[in-house]
Amino acid sequence: MSTGRIGPETGQWLADTRASYDADAADYAEETRNLLAELPPEQDVMALFAELVRAGGGGPVADVGCGPGRITAHLRNLGVDAFGIDLSPRMIEVARHEHPGVRFEVGSMTQLDLADGALAALIAWYSIIHVPDEAIGAVLAGFRRVLRPGGLLLVGFHVGDPSPPDPQADGGSWPESYVRRRRPSQMAEWLDEAGFTVETHPTLTSAARTLGVLLARR
Repeated sequence: MSTGRIGPETGQWLADTRASYDADAADYAEETRNLLAELPPEQDVMALFAELVRAGGGGPVADVGCGPGRITAHLRNLGVDAFGIDLSPRMIEVARHEHPGVRFEVGSMTQLDLADGALAALIAWYSIIHVPDEAIGAVLAGFRRVLRPGGLLLVGFHVGDPSPPDPQADGGSWPESYVRRRRPSQMAEWLDEAGFTVETHPTLTSAARTLGVLLARR
């Protein structure tokens, strides 16, 4: 996946993320195709999210950073009117091929092309992991803008001690070396600052990783 660029500290994190996932879209789709089926705790989170969306009357749900569309499709199977948005045009091509009839669009979480209050809910599942700390506030503000009052936000992220990504330390390449781990308390603080009310924040351990989950409401 390496693009030969340095990474987010250069201010090129969006371009690097797009190029890297464009280059690896087909392989990434294959690697993650059955991942959710192997992770019952994550299935439970999705089921709860879908139930809450339906209980709130339903409506459009954006899967932001949808990749090849596996979560988008899963939510639709749970009765949610989900559609996907991803920075990588190649990922969107793969998603459309694998899930025909489902709406997928190229777009950036830093500038969502959606009207104010357009969504019943938004999910960002592992998709904020390349966002630098200094950009998180603007991203969350954008999420809040496109949610209707009372709308739901579900965020999944890698849990760990915050530290600057360092590809030289582990010999890795973009984007794996630029996964930003956060503490749930820090994510909850950022959500509060963005105007969300955090309702639950469990951590899940699966696939040799610890996943933070925050469910918040606009």
